[in-house]
Amino acid sequence: MLNIDMRKIYNFYPVEPAPDPAALPTGGDLYYECLDCSVIVNSVPHIKAACACGNLEGSGGKLNVKEPTRVRVVRGKLK
Repeated sequence: MLNIDMRKIYNFYPVEPAPDPAALPTGGDLYYECLDCSVIVNSVPHIKAACACGNLEGSGGKLNVKEPTRVRVVRGKLK
């Protein structure tokens, strides 16, 4: 797993209005920010990805979110 700080590559903007935690959206430009450890993970990770505290983890286009209420959905734009 690569430990890349996504903030060095992208600018992130919160999705407004904030989506319901029970139905988090996914997409190529959508990312999830863990509110516990502040790590940002793509909503459809194709390589193994996880946040530091383990709330977000996945690979192969699927992401497992253990605690959806502790996630902020953000849109990423290349700098």
